[in-house]
Amino acid sequence: MPTTLTAVLAVYPFVLLLGFLVYWAGARRAYVRRAPVVPGDASRFDWHFFVPCRDEEAVVATTVTRLRTGFPASDVWVIDDDSDDSTGDIVTALAQDDPRVHLVRRRRPHARTGKGAALNTAYDRLGEFLPEGADRSRVVVCVVDADGQLEPGALELVSGPAALGDPEIGGVQVGVRMRNAADRRPFPERGRPVNAVARVLVRMQDMEFAVSNAGMQLLRNRTGSTGLGGNGQFTRLSALDRIGEAERRPWQRGALLEDYELGLHMLLAGYRTTHVADTWVSQEALPSTRRLLTQRTRWAQGNLQCVRYAPRIVASRHITGRGVLETLYTFVQPLAHLLTLVLTLLLLGGPALGVARGDGANGLDGLLVHWPLMLILAAASIVPFLLWGPVYRRDHAPDASFAKSLLWGLALWLYAYHLFVVSARGFVRMLRGRSGWAKTRRNAEPLVAGETALES
Repeated sequence: MPTTLTAVLAVYPFVLLLGFLVYWAGARRAYVRRAPVVPGDASRFDWHFFVPCRDEEAVVATTVTRLRTGFPASDVWVIDDDSDDSTGDIVTALAQDDPRVHLVRRRRPHARTGKGAALNTAYDRLGEFLPEGADRSRVVVCVVDADGQLEPGALELVSGPAALGDPEIGGVQVGVRMRNAADRRPFPERGRPVNAVARVLVRMQDMEFAVSNAGMQLLRNRTGSTGLGGNGQFTRLSALDRIGEAERRPWQRGALLEDYELGLHMLLAGYRTTHVADTWVSQEALPSTRRLLTQRTRWAQGNLQCVRYAPRIVASRHITGRGVLETLYTFVQPLAHLLTLVLTLLLLGGPALGVARGDGANGLDGLLVHWPLMLILAAASIVPFLLWGPVYRRDHAPDASFAKSLLWGLALWLYAYHLFVVSARGFVRMLRGRSGWAKTRRNAEPLVAGETALES
């Protein structure tokens, strides 16, 4: 192996770990030292909830009813993306009794072309609905998942002076929580071992969003590169208009990460985005490993698709140097996971193959000689995840013991390895030209073959 390549491969793990530690330290500091969000006057804005649905009969009535009850001055737009179940009929019945509930129907072949396309249809309908001369800078679109439940005080905090109360803010993302985090039996019909694994999986998703992802978003607030999510995403209609003029449509057709991509367009259009961690939207965590990997593969592939924006991000006069660096770091993550996975396989596979052939003992001994360094690297990788445990306990699970919080932190470290799997799957799908997807099955839905797998 050439000397230069050997040196690069030797330095790579340290560079990767250093980048991770710096980013983690910034995220943790931003989370722990965040200032309380000052509320604003929600009545200054005209609120419209967009709820994209495909076969959501199990949850849509509850979601619409909660939104209308909790936020009676708002309108709810349900986009039925040609459902095969009774989603449309349920919403039609709700709309008959409530003029602020609107059904937006899409039909194949124009339907089922992605969440972004469904949202664009609702955007067009909202434009037709608003009276002529409406102040579109005061019209706010909030995207809520079909199983999403928004915290009651959310609109006041989103209206605050550091959020939509600032006319330069085009988009606001609120926190995301998993409302089934404390569920003792995610699979009531299954045995203890299955439910034990499912409980950990559900808890890790809540911990991931409540502290780890929240910390990253609060760090992005400081770098000017806050991302938007697909649930609890608030956008000013005038900002969507400006993006539509520049990009033809606010949401891009076929994008597998249409929410994060919208945030990038928001920044490129000259608006700022921010994250409000003091309020949240709740959704159901996935207790199934298969469904989780399906969902996260779509996210990883969507992240890889967004790498094409790197030249525009670097050249933009609207994005600060810190924002450029943070965005590029985010872009690089799936690629770094892929390279790390390949190097790990080569590092461990070579000596293992040698041992199997009877001539690799020396190579294995060479690896074992470096065990102190490997131990230090392992500790530096594990401790940051471990330290999220007590923070999560303090803010979201005060009844848990300190020892349990450390176990949760250790589990979060193990849980993070799913990123290597989904990055590889997403990359392979891109190479094969596969960009379709099937919605993630809700926990309340019956199991049907083929509905949780990504489509070609």
